[in-house]
Amino acid sequence: MTEQQPPRKLRIGVLALQGAFTEHINLLNRLTDDIEAVIQIKTPQQLESSNLDALILPGGESTTMALIAERNGLMEPLRGWVRAGKPVWGTCAGLILLSNTAHRTKQLGQPLIGGLSVSVKRNAFGTQLNSFVSDLSIPSLGPEPFPAVFIRAPIIETLDDPSVEVLARVTNSDAGGEGENIVAVRQGSLLATAFHPELTADDRFHRYYLEMVREVRGNLGEGVNTSSS
Repeated sequence: MTEQQPPRKLRIGVLALQGAFTEHINLLNRLTDDIEAVIQIKTPQQLESSNLDALILPGGESTTMALIAERNGLMEPLRGWVRAGKPVWGTCAGLILLSNTAHRTKQLGQPLIGGLSVSVKRNAFGTQLNSFVSDLSIPSLGPEPFPAVFIRAPIIETLDDPSVEVLARVTNSDAGGEGENIVAVRQGSLLATAFHPELTADDRFHRYYLEMVREVRGNLGEGVNTSSS
């Protein structure tokens, strides 16, 4: 019998136009068993020529991010990436950009990448002064609660397709309110969180995403990227 080869390491792109992209890069660079390279994406050429296995859209200011992406000619290539079924994870502002519908946008609205069948409400918990940390129960990550950092966070108001899977809810008492709201979902190749896993020392959400990337790329019949740097 031939010895089974370990899975190839992954090449992950992080949209690096504005926001918390450095924190994602730093965390991913710690996962040396799984990561071949982490590449900052600022242009269509980098998105198309970096032999990426997956993409992360970081937190930040979603309107500013979308305007810079439009100016750099990135919005249509990003939409094409999503339409192709390639893996994307959006955190906070990245969730807003991935959503099909966003409420509480600026007066003239904002461009969205779309593809995730949800509607979201921006700044659902208030201003940056209303930021908070909540220990969330996320069964996909195991029994230990996950320390979720919410900064001017959106919430997911509606699930607009039965294929959208809820991964986590936050109890609004943590933010001074009542009830619960959806704050993490997956739909096929798309993962979205209203909070910032990259701002914690807990790497379980990033590891979950890397496992998801291998699954999605396998389902696409591509395995993972086989190029070497």
